Amino acid sequence: MASTKYRRILRTPREIAKMRRAGLVVWEAHQAVARLMQPGVTTAELNQAVRKTFANHRAESLFLNYGGPPPFPAETCISINEELVHGIPGARKVKAGDIVKIDTGCRVDGWCGDAAFTHAVGPITPVAQRLLDATLGALNLAIDLMKTKQRWSQVAREMQAFVEGNGFHVVDTMVGHGIGQNLHEPPQVPNLYDSEWAAREDFELRPGIVIAVEPMVNVGTPRLREMPDRWTQVSADRSLTAHFEHTIALTADGPRRLTGPPVEDEIQSLPDWLQDPSKWLIW
Repeated sequence: MASTKYRRILRTPREIAKMRRAGLVVWEAHQAVARLMQPGVTTAELNQAVRKTFANHRAESLFLNYGGPPPFPAETCISINEELVHGIPGARKVKAGDIVKIDTGCRVDGWCGDAAFTHAVGPITPVAQRLLDATLGALNLAIDLMKTKQRWSQVAREMQAFVEGNGFHVVDTMVGHGIGQNLHEPPQVPNLYDSEWAAREDFELRPGIVIAVEPMVNVGTPRLREMPDRWTQVSADRSLTAHFEHTIALTADGPRRLTGPPVEDEIQSLPDWLQDPSKWLIW
């Protein structure tokens, strides 16, 4: 991920406003995917919806051709069931009962947004639903705690306790990250407490910091295994996984979800099919 040595990057209100523009495009892309999420749709078709949204806004994909070798070949990471992150879209069809992780991000006028959502496709098992609830709950808890905690390690400790209290495992090899003009910037943003990390890299929660908070949770083990495509990460025991993420700016008024839904004065800038908030499908 980002540099192992934390460098404080505090954004101005004007820069945060620019990041919000990218965040709204990411939110719209997730809405476009949610409209298509049903049995029979291919992961390539879901990725195409994201590609079209970005093109409509002249937004640059943060994922396409990222990293490697091999470079990531799509605008969206789409990971199903035991796949946690970095799944590659293709001909695979979504089935009833699947849980599908959608992770995408873009750059607009030089500033980035990044978010992930785990979809339940039709009725899912009780364990899968508890997993989704616990993972989303950990994200919401973290955002709320950013109002009152002084350092990230304090937030991470409570995220871990919440997930483990629900009987699941925080993935211990994946972290969130700072974000700004690039997708991955300092600091690292872990989802569990690590005393060595805290002693070396813990950071203050001060107005101006912008981070991608992304709890990643497995049912059976915190461990992952990389697939032969050199991107897809699956749970080591092939148990179910979940992933939720928002880009969060800490402002003088508290945390703000830059990839969250539009507020009243932003709705008029949306495409016609999103003008009615009752039709929003997620978040």
